[in-house]
Amino acid sequence: MQISEAESAVMDVLWRASAQRGEPLAAEDVVAALAQSRQWQEPTIKTLLNRLLKKGAIRASKDGRRYLYTPVLKRQDWLLGESQGLLERLFDGRVAPLVAHFSQHRKLSPKDIAELRQLLDELDDDHA
Repeated sequence: MQISEAESAVMDVLWRASAQRGEPLAAEDVVAALAQSRQWQEPTIKTLLNRLLKKGAIRASKDGRRYLYTPVLKRQDWLLGESQGLLERLFDGRVAPLVAHFSQHRKLSPKDIAELRQLLDELDDDHA
């Protein structure tokens, strides 16, 4: 499922609420969460919510005079699709050139390098 950068900001609010509280959010809750970081107006956020509804990324349930929104699209599924798309578009589907790119442009911190080494060690253990 393709969602825009703006839609992903709305999804992030819903994913966090779902993970932290397990509860859906009303539009005003989403507006409040995005007001500081994005400074979007309420009609913009409601438009984004409606787009996400039409795409099937979220669902809405009526609660009195308002709607409560819940994510249907799982964050992990979206991340997988986005990361695979990035790899295909920019690095011919390969991870090593991506890591090399960041390495050559000094975008890997010592912590990143340590985490990559640990991941490689774990992969070696799994394939041994």
